[in-house]
Amino acid sequence: MHTESSPGPYRPLYTEEERIRRDASVWTLIQGILAPVQFVVFLVSLALVLRFLVTGAGESAAIWSVVIKTVTLYTIMVTGCIWEKVVFDCYLFAPAFYWEDVVSMLVLALHTAYLLALFYGWLSPQALMYLALAAYFTYVVNAAQFLLKLRAARLQSQQVQTGSLGVAA
Repeated sequence: MHTESSPGPYRPLYTEEERIRRDASVWTLIQGILAPVQFVVFLVSLALVLRFLVTGAGESAAIWSVVIKTVTLYTIMVTGCIWEKVVFDCYLFAPAFYWEDVVSMLVLALHTAYLLALFYGWLSPQALMYLALAAYFTYVVNAAQFLLKLRAARLQSQQVQTGSLGVAA
């Protein structure tokens, strides 16, 4: 049985009410600003991490770039939870973003593991960088998920505007 709140092939990404809340929320703009900022921080950090792993140079810059990336991740996650609450009335795991949130938890766990390993000295600098790369790989997967959802939302908006949104039986 398919219900309005369950994730399934026939549920639009946003109901009309959710779309209105999404479009009216300042958190939508904040997410739209933070996402590309986080991506730029990721690219810089990735370059610094790879430089350190290949040449051995720039250890401190690489380490701190991952810390900065992690702080930007925490920021976008907290504001994203607020956005999800405003739009879907739950802080996490709204049906429309369930799998993105699941993968986000893995991304957070790996970035947090990096901070813990750094703080407690559990790993060598090289091992820390490999942990950072694992966190970054999951971040790229998660970013791709969100980009696909953004594309789906745009397509849905176009369908709503043209009146061609149909529901299959």
